[in-house]
Amino acid sequence: MENWRPGVVIVGVDGSDQSLRAAQVAAAIARSVGGRLHVVTVVRPPEGWWGVVGSPPPADALSASMADAQRSALDRTLDRLPTDGIELTSAEEIGDPASALTSLADDMGADLLVVGRRGAGMVERLILGSVADRVAHDAPCPVLIVP
Repeated sequence: MENWRPGVVIVGVDGSDQSLRAAQVAAAIARSVGGRLHVVTVVRPPEGWWGVVGSPPPADALSASMADAQRSALDRTLDRLPTDGIELTSAEEIGDPASALTSLADDMGADLLVVGRRGAGMVERLILGSVADRVAHDAPCPVLIVP
């Protein structure tokens, strides 16, 4: 590991200030080593949220809403991210963020996975646990958690 240099850097973003900071750090790392940056957003499906009002929304309405949320978080990040001199790709996923990020890191052979320390709200963190904590335990590569 003496001369380890990340070639593929993945950063998970959710539109929060912490995830933007993580993306900026990931971009700086990728730029400094001539690596590739993959920016990904993962939206958790709102399981059971319709139970309060009755029946679930139509599948196309739910899908459109989630796609809009993903695209918005990704666009906000990419618009504010300095990408000069970086080979950049991006993706939008649906599912559990920690599982999706670790699977993607494995599939892409990532050398580094970067996430913000916080992004989700307090209730989600208490119930589901921190995405950063779960990624740190399950990722197939080194993880950088950015405060």
